[in-house]
Amino acid sequence: ATFSIMKPGVHILNFSRGELVNEMDMAAALESGQVGKYITDFPNENVLKMKNAIPIPHLGASTQESEENCAIMAARQVKDFLETGNIKNSVNFPNASLDYTGKRRVAVFHKNVPNMVGQLTIAISSYHLNIADMINRSRGEYAYTMIDIDNKVNGEVIPGLQEKINQIEGIVTARII
Repeated sequence: ATFSIMKPGVHILNFSRGELVNEMDMAAALESGQVGKYITDFPNENVLKMKNAIPIPHLGASTQESEENCAIMAARQVKDFLETGNIKNSVNFPNASLDYTGKRRVAVFHKNVPNMVGQLTIAISSYHLNIADMINRSRGEYAYTMIDIDNKVNGEVIPGLQEKINQIEGIVTARII
């Protein structure tokens, strides 16, 4: 019934689940020409025999190999976040990445409100520190800012800076890397 309301010769792509398609009805629609092509990454014995079906490999992430690769990727990205503050492929944070040059980096998770970046730069400049590079990315009500400090700070955390930043209204958390 659904095929009959479609434009004749329609092409149907199924990359979600093979079970979503009634294969007997699809075979009949392909045979009659109501469906011009059926492209799917769920080939089985029935699909392989259908006229004008184009089966392609299924590249899902649920194989043992892909799950292992995803776990390795996630571990590397968590390590990168801990070491450099960079965020990639997060579900609940915006993607934010700066090449890490080994300089001091201020990483701040905060509410996405006007003048937040201005307040952060004022706090940093009050310590007579120069900003070498920065990035600010938002996702909805929250944002993430990374600021690289140009000055040499002898490998020590800048006393009081993190506390000063954390006192700014709207800051969720800040850390100095």
